Amino acid sequence: MATPLRTSGRRATLRRAGVALVGALGILLSTSPAAAEPGAPTTLADAARQVADRGHQLEVLTEEFNAARDTLDAQRATAAAAAAELEKATAALAAAQQSVRSVARAAYTGETLGSFQAMMISDSADEFVGRVATLRTIAGHHSGILARAAEANVAAAQAQAAAQQSATGAQAAYDAVAGQHAQLTQQIADYKAQFARLSAQDQRAVVTGSHSEGEAGADRAPETMASRTEREAPSAPVVADSRAAQIAVDAALAQRGKPYLWGGDGPGSFDCSGLTRFAFHAAGITLPRASRMQAQVGQSVSRDQLRPGDLVFFYRPISHVGIYIGDGKMVHAPTSGDVVKISNVDSLGGFSGARRVAG
Repeated sequence: MATPLRTSGRRATLRRAGVALVGALGILLSTSPAAAEPGAPTTLADAARQVADRGHQLEVLTEEFNAARDTLDAQRATAAAAAAELEKATAALAAAQQSVRSVARAAYTGETLGSFQAMMISDSADEFVGRVATLRTIAGHHSGILARAAEANVAAAQAQAAAQQSATGAQAAYDAVAGQHAQLTQQIADYKAQFARLSAQDQRAVVTGSHSEGEAGADRAPETMASRTEREAPSAPVVADSRAAQIAVDAALAQRGKPYLWGGDGPGSFDCSGLTRFAFHAAGITLPRASRMQAQVGQSVSRDQLRPGDLVFFYRPISHVGIYIGDGKMVHAPTSGDVVKISNVDSLGGFSGARRVAG
């Protein structure tokens, strides 16, 4: 049961911290799931629960940022390829135009055989007709080259314009998410400042209060949960079924204790999908950057068939990912203010599936 605030002074202090958090929670991000604005916390457990909710919103937004960054990179690459194709098509058109001009110039100056010359040197009507047909075939060939080059140039220009427009849209989406994250980061920083003003006893009580509400709050709350790092080694050596899975698991476990950082790709800090991507890269497997894109790689695995090295995903839409290590546990980068650590798969709630990408 949640622990009530014991004195009016402590209640006022925590309420001020809660007010700062509530102000942050009041801004609903268009890329995050909508949630009702909570009231000011009246218990330590309420405060911890609100911190946890905000931490999850940060994670959702971080994965939106990762997806936007993936899309932006892909659109930039497409635009660059389209620009290169347009350059080639333009060069081909110029060459075709030059070829046609050369043929026309030669015919005009008499440097090549024309219809009149063909008639004068032909010994028969059939020979004359044959020579003229050949001339027309040559002219048609050059005209066809020119027409095809012109069509290719127009198509390339249209593709380049469309690709550039897509890249511009992707940049705008990326900038919007990055701006939202900057706002959210500042709001969380304001809460942390409020929390820091609580007494050590009240800070411990907030942590204890969230633990009484279950592991979900403990794993998802920023800063206030930082003391629960769970850096201990697995109860037994993790043995995967394939070399690649083993390398990925070992690489992820080696990052325990490193801080969560939004957009963190390592090696000094990670967000959830940054950690999984880093670990599998060590095994020679390239994963997409965002968790929801990673959830489309490999083959689906049911919960009762999980093996060490499988990716485990959480929430809908997917916004968190970890690497299963056996015995109902995973290694993951939880959320802002926390570190890479081992947690129970059930601790987060919202298990949404698993994928096997190695072995």
